[in-house]
Amino acid sequence: MHQKYIFFDLDGTLTDSGEGIINCAAAALEHFGLPVPPRDALRFFVGPPLKDSFRKCGVPEDRLDEAVSVYRGRYIPIGKYENHPYPSIQALLARLNTDGHRLFVATCKPEHMAVDILEYFGLSQYFEKICGALSDDSRNTKAAVVAYLLDAIGGTENAVMVGDTVFDVIGAAANGIPTIGVCWGYGEPADMEAAGAIAIAHTMDELYELLKE
Repeated sequence: MHQKYIFFDLDGTLTDSGEGIINCAAAALEHFGLPVPPRDALRFFVGPPLKDSFRKCGVPEDRLDEAVSVYRGRYIPIGKYENHPYPSIQALLARLNTDGHRLFVATCKPEHMAVDILEYFGLSQYFEKICGALSDDSRNTKAAVVAYLLDAIGGTENAVMVGDTVFDVIGAAANGIPTIGVCWGYGEPADMEAAGAIAIAHTMDELYELLKE
């Protein structure tokens, strides 16, 4: 088996973070007096940059920073822990480490938050580097995060993305690497396939087998 560089998305791929993200998004919309859709309708907040999602909900362009600030005012102390790792994800990561693969996290979440979450759940030990957005708004797209990691490892050979949304597929493709989609997250498998995902994993065991190929 060839050593692979495996980039994992965080929200919806490693952990089910929907509850905290949706609760914080709802609180921010209430702050602006905007309609708060049913919780299921706010699932699109999981994955993309926050400003893009708030823009879709009608937050004015000149108040997007305020929306993110209100969101994080609840997310940092409370929302990031309204979250749990997917069943068997730790066993999968341990197995991949044992096989000699190099694992990384590529997320649009602020990097320090991603580190906190993965340390809290005991998952950070499996990753060589956890990479996310920076406080100066640089590296705030999946394509930029993946590009940074590829530069760090010195190329695209044997690199693959694992994610749950079309944003993962598009961000990886912008850097010339393939994506394996997972169906337990917050995206639609059909959308990931349409964007070019090379396969969709329905279980952790299936994901492991796909990563072996």
